[in-house]
Amino acid sequence: MKLNKYLVGAAMACAVISMPSCAESFLDEEQTTAYDTDYFNTPEGLEKLVISLYGNIRWHFGYEWAYGITMYGTDEFTMGNDNTSQPWNEYNNNLSPLNYTKEVGAPNANCPTVDGLWNEMYYGIASCNIIIAKANDVFKDEATRRWALGSAYFLRGYNYYRLVAQYGHCVLQTSVPEGVIRNFDDATPEECWAQVISDLRTAYETFQGEDDRFGKGITWCKSTAAHWLAKALLFRVSERNDSWNAKYKEADIEEAIKACDYAIAQHPLVDNYSDLYANYTGVDCPIESTSEIIMASPSNANSNTKGRYGNRTLYYFHSQFSNYGGGWVARGYVTGGKDFQRCVPTEYAYGVYDHVADARLWKTFRTVMGANTNKNVADQPQQIALGDPAIIFILNKKNDHTYDNYTFGAQQQNPTFRDDAGRLPAWGKGENTPTDGHFTEQKNQWVPVAGILYQNGEWVRDNFKSTPRCNMYAHINKTTSGDGPKDQADDSYRDVTMSRSGETYLMRAELKVRKGDYAGAMEDINVIRKRASWKEGENRSYYIDGSEAARTQPGANVEKLDQTLLNINTYYLSNPELDWTTAASDLQLKSFPNDLPEEDEAVLAKIGVSGQYERALHFILNERTRELIGEWQRWETLSRTNTLILRAKAFNPDATQIQAGKSELRPIPQTFIDQLRNNDGSNLTPAQQDAWQNPGY
Repeated sequence: MKLNKYLVGAAMACAVISMPSCAESFLDEEQTTAYDTDYFNTPEGLEKLVISLYGNIRWHFGYEWAYGITMYGTDEFTMGNDNTSQPWNEYNNNLSPLNYTKEVGAPNANCPTVDGLWNEMYYGIASCNIIIAKANDVFKDEATRRWALGSAYFLRGYNYYRLVAQYGHCVLQTSVPEGVIRNFDDATPEECWAQVISDLRTAYETFQGEDDRFGKGITWCKSTAAHWLAKALLFRVSERNDSWNAKYKEADIEEAIKACDYAIAQHPLVDNYSDLYANYTGVDCPIESTSEIIMASPSNANSNTKGRYGNRTLYYFHSQFSNYGGGWVARGYVTGGKDFQRCVPTEYAYGVYDHVADARLWKTFRTVMGANTNKNVADQPQQIALGDPAIIFILNKKNDHTYDNYTFGAQQQNPTFRDDAGRLPAWGKGENTPTDGHFTEQKNQWVPVAGILYQNGEWVRDNFKSTPRCNMYAHINKTTSGDGPKDQADDSYRDVTMSRSGETYLMRAELKVRKGDYAGAMEDINVIRKRASWKEGENRSYYIDGSEAARTQPGANVEKLDQTLLNINTYYLSNPELDWTTAASDLQLKSFPNDLPEEDEAVLAKIGVSGQYERALHFILNERTRELIGEWQRWETLSRTNTLILRAKAFNPDATQIQAGKSELRPIPQTFIDQLRNNDGSNLTPAQQDAWQNPGY
C-alpha cells in the first residue's frame, strides 16, 4: 500500500455520484470515477464531489468493523462462538499495530484491521480538503457554496473525530498537498481536538439552517453539525483529556449546551420508542425520516449501495437460532437477518433495565420466534404446530425464583406457561388485545427451546451454549431488516441511524452534571425516561421489529411470515408476579443523583462508585445503555470518560486482557508508520517509530 493512498490526493478514490434529480433518488444515480482532478474545477464536478462525501460515512457499516471497533470489549456486549473479532473484545496480543489476518493466525479474513478506520477516514478528509480549497472560486451561487463548504467542514471534522476518539492522535492534513508526502508531523491530542472542534464549529456557522435536499435525517445541515460539535466539545472536557483540558472546560461546556439546545429544538423525540427501529417496514418507510434522526447513513435497494457501500449490520446481533434443538426456526428473510451471533448481550445489558416499567427492554430485545419448520417426530409426546412459539427467552430478574426447579435449554422439560386460571403468559398477537393468538387455548404450552437469565439467584444464561461460549440469547432488533433478498444473503436496504436527539438529551444532561447542575440534568433525563415508560392502554406483551418489512416484498410468503413473526414477547413470563395490565408506568427520577433506581444502585455497588458526580456520571452511562444500546458508540463513550477498564472488567467476561494505560486507545497502524520517512528521505529509527505508537503496543 502506498502512503498517498490514504493521505494524499485521495479524492480520486472516492466514488463520484451523479447529481440527483430529486431528494429520494440521490443514491440511485450511476456512480463513476471517469474524471480527473480538473473536473473538480467546474461547478458540476465539485458538486458531485460534495455528494460523494456521503459514500464515506457508509463505510462504517459495511463489514465487521461496524461493531468490532465500536461495541466490542465494553460492558454491553461480548462474543458468541464466532471468533471473528476476538482481539477487539479480549484485548489480547492480536490487537496490535499489525493487522490480524489469516496469514498471521486469524480464524477468517473478516477480523477488523487496525488500519481500516485510519485509511478510510483519510480518503474522506482528502476529498474535503479539495472542496474547501476550491469552493470559494468555483461556486458563484452563495447557497451552493455554503452547502458545499458546510458539508466539507462537517465531514472533515467528523472523520477527525473518529480518528482521535479511537487512536488518540493523528496526522492533521488540512490542505491539498503537492505530490507524495512521507514526512508527517504527529499532532498532539490537544491539537487534534482543536481541529475537530474548529471544523465542526465552522460547519455549524456555515450551514444555512435545516437543508433536506437528500431527505430529512440524511442531509447534513446545521443541526447535524450542532450535535457533533457538542459531542466533540464534550469529548475534550472528558476524563481522558484531564491532563491538559482544564482551561477549556467552562467555555466548552457552555458552548456544547447551546449546540445541544439547537439540535434538540430541530429534532423533537418520536412518541414511541418502537418508531426508532422496530416499526421499519421497508425502503424509505416513515421511520427513516422521523423528527428524531439527526444523521443517518443512507441505503436503499439500488445495486450501487451494495458491497463496500452496503449496510451489513443486520448480520451481527442475532443469536444462533437456526441450530437450536435441530432448527425449529430456519434462517431467511423472515427473521430479518442472519444468526451470526457476533454481539451477545452481557448480564449487565439485561439487568440495567427496570424489567417491569421500562418499555425499551421489550421493544429492543426479541424474546419469541415462531416455528417455521416442522421438527415433530411421531413418538414425541410434546408437539407444536407451525406458528407456535418455538424459541423463547425469559428475561427474569435475579431475585425471581419462579423457575428455579425447571430445566431449560433446547427440547427440555420447560415450565408451565399458563397457570390454572389461564392468565399466563397472556400471549397476544394483536397490539391492543391480550388473548387473540391461536395458541392461547392451551395451558402447559410446550416450547421446544426456552432460555432464562437466572435460577436460584445465579446467572444461568451462559449455560445454554455450544462450546465454548453462549450462542443462545435474546438479541437486540435495531438492525433487523426483512426487505433484503429472500435468502438474506446480501445487504440490508435500511438506513443506519448515526445520531438522534435521544442521545443529544443525554449529552446535555452529562454536560449539566459536569457543571454541577444536577437538577437540570434530571430534567433532561426525565424527558428520555418519560418516553421510555409504558403508555396508558399499551399492550406490554406486544412486539414488532423490522422483519415485518418482508411483508412488503414482491412474492412475500405470508404463511411463512405468520409462522415466524408472532408479534409477542415474554413480558408476563419474565414478570410472573404481574397480572395483565395496560396501565401507564412511571420511570421519573425524583432525586438525582442521591436516589437512584435499584437496577442502577446494583450496578454502582458492583463497580464501587460513590460521590455525587461519579453516581451521576455512571447513571448516565447506564441510561445511555438503556436508550442507545447497539448504536455504534459504546467503546468511545467509555474510553472518553475513563470508565472503560472499570466497566469492562466488571461486566464483560471475555475482556480478560484489558489494561489500564493501554486499552483506552487503539494501536497506530504499522502500515502507516513503516512508510514514514525523515525530511532527508531516510527511514525512521526504531525510537522514532516508537514515538508515534500509543503506550503498551
